[in-house]
Amino acid sequence: MSNKYRTQYNGELSEKNIGDTVKVCGFIENIRDHGGVIFVDVRDETGTVQIVSNDDSIFNGLTKESAVTLEGTVRMRDEENFNPKIKTGTIEVLVSSFEVLGRANNELPFEIITSVNVNEDLRLKYRYLDLRNKKVHENIKFRSEVIKFLRHKMDTLGFTEIQTPILTASSPEGARDYIVPSRKYHGKFYALPQAPQQYKQLLMVGGFDKYYQIAPCFRDEDARADRSPGEFYQLDFEMAFATAEDVYKIAEDVMYDTFTKFSNKKVSPKPFRRITFKEAMLKYGTDKPDLRNPLEIIDLTLEFKNTTFKPFQNSVIRAIKVDNIADKSNSWFNEVVAFASSIGMPGIGYISVMDDMSFKGPIDKFLSNEERESLIKKADLKKGSVLFFIANKNENIASLFAGQIRTELGKKLNLISNDRFEFCFIVDFPMYEYSPEEKRYVFTHNPFSMPQGGLKALETEKTEDILAYQYDIVCNGVELSSGAVRNHDIKIMEKAFEIAGYSKEELKSRFKALYTAFHYGAPPHAGIAPGIDRMIMLLTDEDNIREIIPFPMNSSAYDPLMDAPAEVNEKQLREVHIKVR
Repeated sequence: MSNKYRTQYNGELSEKNIGDTVKVCGFIENIRDHGGVIFVDVRDETGTVQIVSNDDSIFNGLTKESAVTLEGTVRMRDEENFNPKIKTGTIEVLVSSFEVLGRANNELPFEIITSVNVNEDLRLKYRYLDLRNKKVHENIKFRSEVIKFLRHKMDTLGFTEIQTPILTASSPEGARDYIVPSRKYHGKFYALPQAPQQYKQLLMVGGFDKYYQIAPCFRDEDARADRSPGEFYQLDFEMAFATAEDVYKIAEDVMYDTFTKFSNKKVSPKPFRRITFKEAMLKYGTDKPDLRNPLEIIDLTLEFKNTTFKPFQNSVIRAIKVDNIADKSNSWFNEVVAFASSIGMPGIGYISVMDDMSFKGPIDKFLSNEERESLIKKADLKKGSVLFFIANKNENIASLFAGQIRTELGKKLNLISNDRFEFCFIVDFPMYEYSPEEKRYVFTHNPFSMPQGGLKALETEKTEDILAYQYDIVCNGVELSSGAVRNHDIKIMEKAFEIAGYSKEELKSRFKALYTAFHYGAPPHAGIAPGIDRMIMLLTDEDNIREIIPFPMNSSAYDPLMDAPAEVNEKQLREVHIKVR
């Protein structure tokens, strides 16, 4: 290649170029004075090359991170100056001409090479400098490669890429909307889409058989390590005349091929394991189970139905058995007890199994011989086993605590290996859950999901027993996507929303487009939307999702780089008919 500033990239130079006159450019990474000889490292996207000059005065006033271009001759380094850590470690460029294209300040806010260890807000304020860090830069380039692959994969599978609107109507379900005031329509607002949900369903009604897009989604919700506030991207796809099985097949194909291409870790073979929501909550205490952890939760409620131990009476009892740890120190067990207290448990009971199969622990004296025999059989206890107990009068809380104890034990015992990706589908979610705050049943997941059993189930089953054709993809304890078979039948939709407290008139007004469209021959359709940011976070082994997003907000949903959100002037407010109170 050749242009005004370079004849080739720095990382392309090698011993084959010795004697060649080359032109390269980039940023000044380092300036070193070795006894009167100045060595300068110039970095571009492909690598770093060392430059020297017979006239060191051309480097006078040079600052790190300045943008430069130079011309010179490639030569061999002195052997004592070889640097095996970089591709160009045996060569250097003897400079004949040198130009500073953009001078950097003497004082940088942080060192580029160690920027990932700097306070996050400072990194985000100077994100353009942080992006020069090799690791951060490679994450963003990697992100580009993954998205490119996903597009190619979906095209190969016969999907049509279609962009849906960014300015849309506010949705009453899900997270909070970002609302946009209208200048033209006084007192009315657009909203940024939480997902392209209604539009992709309307595309199915419009006769498109397979749709996808790399979809931006906007939700005004708090940040977490695996959730970026403000906006995120998902591989959104929908299929007409399709069932859940059709979606599973495509999702497995895409996930498996993506994770095997971009990682050397083992990936769950297809088809991925399917676990019902009920089983997940019982065995793992969460609907996002990390299947790398071999520990499973056991329900011992029945075994303790006649217990004399007061904390267990009239309670849901969960337990976790761990083999070969009875000889752990008291301090080790005290750490487990301290963790239980830190998550809101009053403590955690446990028994250890001795060599003669007797039990040791404060709970043992409350056990009958019948209960001891029952525990050995139900939990498959062996010499050296320890059984941890979690009890609560509320089943959901018991499951939640048991899930957190399971995860903590898995970490403390190093049971969770980082050499594989364990995928599963969580299926058969409840259609509704009861909201004590609202004193009514609300949709558990997507309100547009088809109930299992259709209208008959809605009319005859207990509300809490109705299941939906809803499914999540979970990998290593991270929820990658949610999906569902959609409700395309007007009568079923009206009844489903009625149970959640919506009148037919509210359904018509709030979801006018879908409600009307479904009167014109809507095909059965289903889809899912894997989160791209979370996929890349897993593939790069990052603990924080902001590490793989080019310009993320911070954990408080604030952008230090652009100082957003920010105030706007009175003229702008008047144009959109807004008065700040």
